[in-house]
Amino acid sequence: MTRTKTRKRRPLLTLLLILALIPIGGVALHRFVPPLFTILMVQQAVAGQGMDYRWRSLDHISPRLVEAVIAAEDARFCQHHGFDVEAIQKAMEANERAEQRGSDKRRGASTISQQTAKNVFLWPSRDWVRKGLEVGYTGLIEVVWGKRRIMEMYLNVAEWAPGVYGAEAASRHWFNKSADKLTAREAARLAAILPSPRRYRAADPGPYVRRRASRIQTAMGTVREQGLDACVDR
Repeated sequence: MTRTKTRKRRPLLTLLLILALIPIGGVALHRFVPPLFTILMVQQAVAGQGMDYRWRSLDHISPRLVEAVIAAEDARFCQHHGFDVEAIQKAMEANERAEQRGSDKRRGASTISQQTAKNVFLWPSRDWVRKGLEVGYTGLIEVVWGKRRIMEMYLNVAEWAPGVYGAEAASRHWFNKSADKLTAREAARLAAILPSPRRYRAADPGPYVRRRASRIQTAMGTVREQGLDACVDR
């Protein structure tokens, strides 16, 4: 009887092992190989947005853009291990206050590592299954990739306009130049539109993007002075 139960459990255990190895294998592969595409890229292409995606190594992307996205998206990128507990706590407190006021606005606390895990491996939604997978993938890429590769992947797969992905495509789309030639002002404008790249423009921007980009450019000085981008090892 025991042997029969063991034989019945083997297919299930094998399936569980395979399911566990799939994300590990994917993360290990992309430590060295750029993704051919992401789920978001395919979805947008099917919706008629096209797909302009050009991979560039971090050595061929302006360091100003690294400073800009750290300043705008995740100032503690080099300090945390994938999750910014302090930012999460502040977001929860802010959201609780907003709920008490009856506001629908919610503050997020996703790190660059979490955004990269979602962008590369998962689908764009807010369901709990995706969030759970995001946690697992974030931990994996922090261990397997390290900060430099996470930043490189983030800058290459982020959407910067409808159907435009990565720093190189974004730089050419908005400023007609390669990503390694971006100025501090241009980098700040690209970082400024990251939360809503289908709504805002990096070139000839409106008042909101100009103000936000100005604040980001100022914060970039702090990133340089305090070495907040040191883990990227440029």
